[in-house]
Amino acid sequence: MSKSIDFYYDYVSPNSYLAWTQLTKLCAATGTRLNYKPILLGGVFKATGNSSPILVASKAAWLKEDILRHVKYYDVPFAFNPFFPLSTTIIMRGSMWALTTENIKEYNKVMFEAVWVDQKNMADQNVITEVLESNGFDAKQVIKATEQQVFKKALIQSTEEAVARGVFGAPTMFIDGQMHFGQDRLDWVKRTIGN
Repeated sequence: MSKSIDFYYDYVSPNSYLAWTQLTKLCAATGTRLNYKPILLGGVFKATGNSSPILVASKAAWLKEDILRHVKYYDVPFAFNPFFPLSTTIIMRGSMWALTTENIKEYNKVMFEAVWVDQKNMADQNVITEVLESNGFDAKQVIKATEQQVFKKALIQSTEEAVARGVFGAPTMFIDGQMHFGQDRLDWVKRTIGN
């Protein structure tokens, strides 16, 4: 029986982007199902008493170098976003819409790349509209969905579910109930998939 990975992520997280670039390849190569679990990272931090590593100057400096090290190792496109940290509330609500309409794979690609490749200010609704339209989405439909209570509530519930499972940051992956935090733990994800 094939395994599956529950992948908790937020587009604001550069390490979520890096994990996404590798998990999609890993799952395609191994026949593993990737269960997308969008969350609001700020909500996780608030609920767990955690905070962004960029708030600690020495950690932020190390993190920047570590991200670039992994970008080179993974050989993926990447550019630090000048608007970081930015609010992803609107586009994360959009991910809940994308899940229900089976557009999540395409939506993730567009959003992750808009933030971490194209350096877009994805907190700005005009920019969000432009990005959606230029990538074949009905921007009006998506924006309208992000304003609906059902998708607002779905994002809150997904975030609360993550916290209840022990998530304290992003990205976090679960395989057979075993938690792996951080894109730098993908080797352990591979080992677990192989078992």
